[in-house]
Amino acid sequence: MLTELDAESSSENQYDEPATTPKHENKQVEVPMEPAYKILIADDHPLFREAISSVIASGFKGSQIIETDDLDSALEMTKTNDDLDLILLDLNMPGMHGLNGLITLRNEAPTIPVVIVSAEEDKQVVLQAITYGAVGFITKSSPRAQMTEAIQQILNGNVYLPSDIIRTGRESTNRRSRRDDNPISPELLSSLTRRQLLVLERMSKGESNKQIAYNLNIAETTVKAHVSAILRKLSVHNRVQAILSASDVDFSQYLKR
Repeated sequence: MLTELDAESSSENQYDEPATTPKHENKQVEVPMEPAYKILIADDHPLFREAISSVIASGFKGSQIIETDDLDSALEMTKTNDDLDLILLDLNMPGMHGLNGLITLRNEAPTIPVVIVSAEEDKQVVLQAITYGAVGFITKSSPRAQMTEAIQQILNGNVYLPSDIIRTGRESTNRRSRRDDNPISPELLSSLTRRQLLVLERMSKGESNKQIAYNLNIAETTVKAHVSAILRKLSVHNRVQAILSASDVDFSQYLKR
């Protein structure tokens, strides 16, 4: 004969059982997880490391963050963490010697994407960083939302350039007076179609293919086809060379035709 406690326990089990069925557990397992990344922040300013860590923690939940404060330790980290998804690299921390540190890091860890994060806002420095192998350039004055968007673009496989700097072309006086090493001749520019000129103009502003497609109201595959044609017609090997060559072109002059 059941005691009152036995009966109560039996009654509770009857109501508790459906809530813990395997079917319900399977549904929980199938809930998609947010992507997690492993990111190295190499910067000698503790406050900025804390700030950028906060950006990553809130924008890319579940990501693992590693911090270091000089180039030598950053190089060591790449050897012990070959699964890094991204390196955020300060241009002026100890051991860097400007862009030479970027070149050294790219030579030692060529498969890990590197983004320069710097207070520098000189257009030529930005473009040179991309030329030397960086996949992006983020200024330290960028708003939090813009930093998050920049990092997301880079993790998606795009190159990120600060469009405000590329567009305004803020350069030092001596650099502004110096002509580009590889300018595009008027003949080559004239060989581009109007749509190709529009794509090249937006490339020179640092826009990704996705942004160009949106702004020109065309498919992203069409943008890629235009980019390939532009590289071929300008006799350059990659997107960065095209951007460098076109950075000072007055597109309005060619788009009038």
